[in-house]
Amino acid sequence: MNLRSSLIPKQNSAMLLCAVSLVFVSATTGCSSKNYVRSQTAPIVANVNELDEKTAADHNAIVATDERATAGIANAQGAADAANQHALAAGNAADQANANARQAVNRVDSLSGAIANLDQYKQLQDVSVTFRFDKATLTPEDKQQLDALAANLTGTRGYILQLTGGTDTVGNAQYNYQLSERRADAVVQYLSSKYNVPPHKFYLVGIGKDQQIAPDNTAAGRAKNRRVEIQLLSNMQQPGSAAEGAPGAQSSLR
Repeated sequence: MNLRSSLIPKQNSAMLLCAVSLVFVSATTGCSSKNYVRSQTAPIVANVNELDEKTAADHNAIVATDERATAGIANAQGAADAANQHALAAGNAADQANANARQAVNRVDSLSGAIANLDQYKQLQDVSVTFRFDKATLTPEDKQQLDALAANLTGTRGYILQLTGGTDTVGNAQYNYQLSERRADAVVQYLSSKYNVPPHKFYLVGIGKDQQIAPDNTAAGRAKNRRVEIQLLSNMQQPGSAAEGAPGAQSSLR
């Protein structure tokens, strides 16, 4: 065997050894790279999972808050609807009470013939309230005068209230008659609702523009004619009067 032949197996063995070494190194390097990547991505995955959980929790909280808000709005709307119904019922009851009071009021052309022994009634107080043009609404000044009148009613025995409504000469007669009655009704409603004056105590006489108390050719005169006169009358002697208990001082009106 020559020298060349003996060297060939040795060279092949060396090459094989090198190849095996390269494969081992490559495998070792690959495993190390995967482990490195895994070690770097694990915290990122954990953060993503935590963020997903927090997002889901926030979403659930938002849904729960929205449900509570919706329920609260529904409850508030229900309470508001109930309050509106109660207010409407109260308003209807008040309107009905006012309508009943207006129907129970005595409406006459005059007191003569409507009240027996009218000549025995004496005037205790006289109040006149005025209205704006074509209005039947009491002014604050009007209410002050009516308050002063009402203060005397509690201690007055056997009284009646005669109301006469007036207008100026503007407009037709029928309209003015109706306007005068609305003005008298405004006085009745105020005294009956605030001071519980019974309806039967009122005697309304709508006079329209038939009786003027001032010249109607001036603005000041027309303003005086747009009025309701309230007379407090009684046929009984009042407490403290010297003639109290005198014969003929009794009346069926109380």
